[in-house]
Amino acid sequence: MSLDPALLARAVDLLKAGELVALPTETVYGLGADAANPAAVAKIFAAKGRPADHPLIVHLPGDDWLDQWAADIPQAAWDLAEAFWPGPLTLILNKQPWVPDAVTGGQDTVGLRVPGHPVALELLKAFADAGSHGRHAGGIAAPSANRFGRISPTTAAHVQEELGERVPLILDGGPCQVGIESTIIDLSRGRPEILRPGHIGPQRLAEVLGDLPAMHQSQGAPRVSGSLESHYAPVTPVRLLAPERLLDFLTLQRHAGVRCGVLAYDQPAQAGMPHLWRMLPADPAGYAHDLYGALRDLDHQQLGLIVVEAPPASPAWSAVQDRLRRAAA
Repeated sequence: MSLDPALLARAVDLLKAGELVALPTETVYGLGADAANPAAVAKIFAAKGRPADHPLIVHLPGDDWLDQWAADIPQAAWDLAEAFWPGPLTLILNKQPWVPDAVTGGQDTVGLRVPGHPVALELLKAFADAGSHGRHAGGIAAPSANRFGRISPTTAAHVQEELGERVPLILDGGPCQVGIESTIIDLSRGRPEILRPGHIGPQRLAEVLGDLPAMHQSQGAPRVSGSLESHYAPVTPVRLLAPERLLDFLTLQRHAGVRCGVLAYDQPAQAGMPHLWRMLPADPAGYAHDLYGALRDLDHQQLGLIVVEAPPASPAWSAVQDRLRRAAA
């Protein structure tokens, strides 16, 4: 997949002018701005309605740009970059002094990744070649292209639905391959620590690091994107239930006259139930890929409640569990 040259040139010109461009990545669609331009970054926060203390992830054209944005880079960062970039892994590292506070939420660290999507990489490389900030070029800050706290977009149509005219240009790269946000690992404080679970799990990281990273217990101000207790949420309330409780709860809702949307991976639709059923794949990668689209679809159906069959309590499902817990918070 490649961008039309005229469309690519327009996207680069908009970014250089301090405007927003929505771009596809393999995880979710991002709302992009020149990460070296604080005024441009401020437009991301305004378009999303995002609090200013929430740090953003800077997307880079390649790992050879890492030391322009990060300082005191440990060997573990280079090893992880070699193993997983381009791909759905964000590294938290000490920032270079010039990196704007608007990007980092005022912290002394910065989140960096190289996305694994051909359209995103084409845009990043063209933007870096344009060199509007000299050696500080090449970075696009791009949180998910949705209103703050809502379901992340996995198609260009979702971005249009969420942000509409707030974005001058939406680049359509097709449906996102992964479907949930990147794994975030902090390498700035000694032992590696996972701040947000994602497609790349602890075991795969351990194969590179030589040891399992710690799992962060969030508290205080957000250090990374997507760390609020309530996030990734539809407007319709979400209830997360253990599989053995699902049918009894839905029966009670039927008797109470409440029509529910149901996300299930194991329990098929039941005869006589008025609820709207959506079956998701029973494997964690397939479930994650379909999750946001299914939540968004049910959110459009004027339901009283979205009921989710809780996935297995295993490390392989940790990223899905994280998104569902925040959606239901």
